[in-house]
Amino acid sequence: MDVLEFTVNGIPRKVLLEEGRIMLSDVLRDFLGLTGTKVGCGAGQCGSCTVVMNGDAVTSCVVPAAKAQGSEVLTIEGLAKEGKLHPIQEAFIEADAIQCGFCTPGLIMRLYSVLTKDPHASEEVLKEAVNKHLCRCTGYETILDAALLAQKKMLNEENA
Repeated sequence: MDVLEFTVNGIPRKVLLEEGRIMLSDVLRDFLGLTGTKVGCGAGQCGSCTVVMNGDAVTSCVVPAAKAQGSEVLTIEGLAKEGKLHPIQEAFIEADAIQCGFCTPGLIMRLYSVLTKDPHASEEVLKEAVNKHLCRCTGYETILDAALLAQKKMLNEENA
C-alpha cells in the first residue's frame, strides 16, 4: 500500500492507496467523501470530474491518484469561503446556467482555473474553456453568460 499525501481544499490529507489503478476522482469521492466531483464518462472527455490541481484544471477521472502526491487540489467543496459562494458559483445561479447540475461543478472549476490565471481572459478563451465540457440540459449560451458574469464579479472583487 502506498500513502498519498496531498492538500485538498487547504487541508493536508493522507490516504492509503490500495494496489491497482486508482484515479484521483476515486480518492476524492470514495476515500474523502467529496462527491461534488462527478464522474460522467470515465475517460476524461465530458469534463464533469474537473478539479484544480496546482492551479491547472484536470479531469480527475484520468489522473492516477499517485500523480497528486504533494500537490494542492481544489474541488467545488473548497470554493465557497465562510459560507459565502464564490463569484463563479453566484454567476451560475444568477445566469440560470444550472439545470440538472451534474456538469456544473466541473465547469465552475475549469472557469476558476482560467480566471485565476488570466482575470482578463477574452470571451473566446472563456468559450473554449466551456466547450471542453458536455452539458445536455442547459445549453451553452447561459453557461457562457455565467462565465462572463463571473469574470466581471471577480474583477470587481479584485478592484474593491
